[in-house]
Amino acid sequence: MIYDTLNLLFQFLDSFAFIVLATVGLAVIFGMMGIINLAHGEFILVGAYGTTLSYGAGLPLALAMGVGVLATTVFGLVLERTVMRRLYHRPLDSMVATWGLSLLSIQLARIVFGNTLSQVGTPLGSISYGAFSYSAYRVALAGIAVAVLGGLYWLFMYTEFGTQARATMEDEPTARSMGIDTDRIYLGTFGLGSALAGLTGALYAPTITMTPELGASFLVEAFVTVVVGGSSVLVGTSLAGGFLGVVNATFTNLAGTFIGQVAMLLAAILAIRLLPEGITGLIDSWRAKRAEGGQ
Repeated sequence: MIYDTLNLLFQFLDSFAFIVLATVGLAVIFGMMGIINLAHGEFILVGAYGTTLSYGAGLPLALAMGVGVLATTVFGLVLERTVMRRLYHRPLDSMVATWGLSLLSIQLARIVFGNTLSQVGTPLGSISYGAFSYSAYRVALAGIAVAVLGGLYWLFMYTEFGTQARATMEDEPTARSMGIDTDRIYLGTFGLGSALAGLTGALYAPTITMTPELGASFLVEAFVTVVVGGSSVLVGTSLAGGFLGVVNATFTNLAGTFIGQVAMLLAAILAIRLLPEGITGLIDSWRAKRAEGGQ
């Protein structure tokens, strides 16, 4: 019984970490800035390839991950200055442009690096319990996911950049009239989203097969979680990640990975049907009713 509970717990932590880390970058670029970034998976690809190539060149894994994040951040900043800045408030155009960017990135990676790269070995070994074992690195990723959410909360709630970013995304003309350099804020926010996607690629580089199409395995979960979570980067991502993680872990434990994925997508469809504004919309509605009741 205790081993089954541990299996379920580790599966939940694994699913939660994957969903949250796959989503945080997209939550900033799509959920906050309104850019439908269909190239989100290729941002993750840049982070994963940057990490793997740096590690293969002899850098320690932690430093190689830093290189992967830096490469993705620079990639995002260059894209923002050359392409994305012309697509703000044009969601359909951004969707087409990022779809083209996704195709271009995949083919460019295949031409330059081939169909696969040598994979980085998974660090930290495994946790053994009874006749079972689980990757300690995948469990550690859950702690990193929580730390990333905590860091974003601090950034957006307690720093000048966070306050200006929230004001700019909420009402750009008013923010500009208040003296905020909205152009710099857009650049910084897009760079942040890119860095988070690069971090995801760097962290998962030791656990996934390195092919030019690896970004596709992150894209569906990321978009589903952003839609289920709603407009709030922090509240929406954490609650949607927890909800979908529980569903995925439970059904994966009972019937295997495929059934777990199907159950998670069905749960997401049901959640979107019942909560068109996402979990964030439900919380906002509850807060509004509570405020009215207190008056």
